[in-house]
Amino acid sequence: MVQDNRLFEVIKPGLFTTVQDLGRIGYQQYGMVVSGAMDPFALRMGNLLVGNDENDAALEITMVGPVLKTCRDCLIAVTGADLGLRLDGHPIPTWKSVWVRQGAVLSFAGARQGCRAYLAVRGGIDVPPVMGSRSTYVKAGIGGYNGRPLRSGDVLEVGIRGLSERPRDDFLPFANRRLPPEMIPRYGTPVHVRVILGPQHDMFTMDSLEAFLREPYLVTPQSDRMGYRLKGARLTHTGPAEIISDSVACGSIQVPAGGNPILLLADRQPTGGYPKIATVISVDLSLVAQAKPGDHICFHAVSLEESHRLLRQREQTIQMVKTANRLVTG
Repeated sequence: MVQDNRLFEVIKPGLFTTVQDLGRIGYQQYGMVVSGAMDPFALRMGNLLVGNDENDAALEITMVGPVLKTCRDCLIAVTGADLGLRLDGHPIPTWKSVWVRQGAVLSFAGARQGCRAYLAVRGGIDVPPVMGSRSTYVKAGIGGYNGRPLRSGDVLEVGIRGLSERPRDDFLPFANRRLPPEMIPRYGTPVHVRVILGPQHDMFTMDSLEAFLREPYLVTPQSDRMGYRLKGARLTHTGPAEIISDSVACGSIQVPAGGNPILLLADRQPTGGYPKIATVISVDLSLVAQAKPGDHICFHAVSLEESHRLLRQREQTIQMVKTANRLVTG
């Protein structure tokens, strides 16, 4: 007997809805991008709320959400941006695990705060892994659901841990769990982001460094998962505007000859040939991911030691969520 593991039928796909996990790690040396969730904190929290592994695949929903019909009873959590989550037309909370009956319809009324939401479901979204990841990399057409954003008529399947014969009983320990309010990020504009200067900040004039840390930068419409093209105070190089290509990280801010920065993100290329004035610290990448075209970003320099302290603090908090010590029921 063939097991029915259908989870969602896509009635409307939304603006840009893809399957993502935490990324395709270990292949940049071969030219393969990491991809993965733009907001890894929101993805991890969604998975932990429904009792998944942090790296299980979920849906990344951009600005305009999909309409999904549930094909089975399931436990879900939506984290990240507030896109007006609805269950059968009625508002339901985000950052909380919610029981959903077969045949119900999930929809989104529209963006209220932030840019990207994450829909996690008990068991994870089941698509074939490519190079150890289920993340969608659209430009190469790999991973996720046939290597592309969702379309009307697609049917998503759930992983084996979501196939319980008694889902309400088996998933009950994970139902109605939510993060305490102080752990839920607030998204708005301007977005204040901490950076470590370099590795090539000495290739810019002192006036440019001061302007970079003083003036807000506009997120332009020419922005996507590969990177945000920013517009603001033009940055001047002290010499050539190109370097011998070297590696780039998620959060690298490179500056081509035109002087407007490009903030590289999840679908970034493995290497780049423009000087990098700064790098966004890891804990603030989630805030960047929630900025949308028309928002402004303000950069603030911190030390490497401070960035490490903030990352340890974030990971300690996540560890407490994993052990349910920071979760609230009800």
